[in-house]
Amino acid sequence: MKSPVVVIGIGEMGSVFARGLLRLGHPVYPVTRTTDMDALARQLPAPEMVLVAVAENTLHSVLEGLPPAWHHRVALLQNELLPQDWERYGFTRPTVISVWFEKKPGQDVKVLIPSPVFGPQAGLLIESLALLNIPARHIDSAQELLFELVLKNVYIVTINCAGLVTGGTVTELWSDHHAFAEQIAREVIAIQQALTGKQFDADALIRAMLVAFAGDPQHVCTGRSAPVRLARALQQADAAGLAVPGLREIANTSS
Repeated sequence: MKSPVVVIGIGEMGSVFARGLLRLGHPVYPVTRTTDMDALARQLPAPEMVLVAVAENTLHSVLEGLPPAWHHRVALLQNELLPQDWERYGFTRPTVISVWFEKKPGQDVKVLIPSPVFGPQAGLLIESLALLNIPARHIDSAQELLFELVLKNVYIVTINCAGLVTGGTVTELWSDHHAFAEQIAREVIAIQQALTGKQFDADALIRAMLVAFAGDPQHVCTGRSAPVRLARALQQADAAGLAVPGLREIANTSS
């Protein structure tokens, strides 16, 4: 029998990964809010992988409380994820996947583009997702991973925030509100640069974002998280001293 995998958070996304891992032959041990992780770590001190599949607003409390025996086996998949999110807890090289598929209650998985994966267990994630017909691809460097994480953040924050004004789909956002959408994307990129302390090719990020738009042209821009993402982006902009007039106008218009 193959080595067990621990999955922390068995929601829609965690359940998809658990299903793929089970099909690959790995016993899956789920961790819920009531699970004693320290007790489980004593039983499973060396799992093949510990996949943290909780929502982004729960990530930090989970990483802070993760048993030390699991620290070198962690895999992460959250939205709005950046290296600072794991480095502050001493994780030096987790496996990270930038997820480009959706799973909503009562619906099948919808793939936008192949999901890039980096880290020690990249092959395991790619292989398990392939059994569910979900494409994923291996990336070779931490620098490439950072670009991919920033790209996903630009995609999510841009469409969520701009969509608070425009509504509609990503296709409509770019075709009917092009100048506005590009302004917001560039402001979000400026925030990402401030957060990471790195400079990025903004045009390359926007081109890559449009590839994701083409992967699901009818993707709706806004969701329940949009107001929270806007508020967080403005907090980050304030901390960095960035003007971001477009984002501030959205806040004024949608309040």
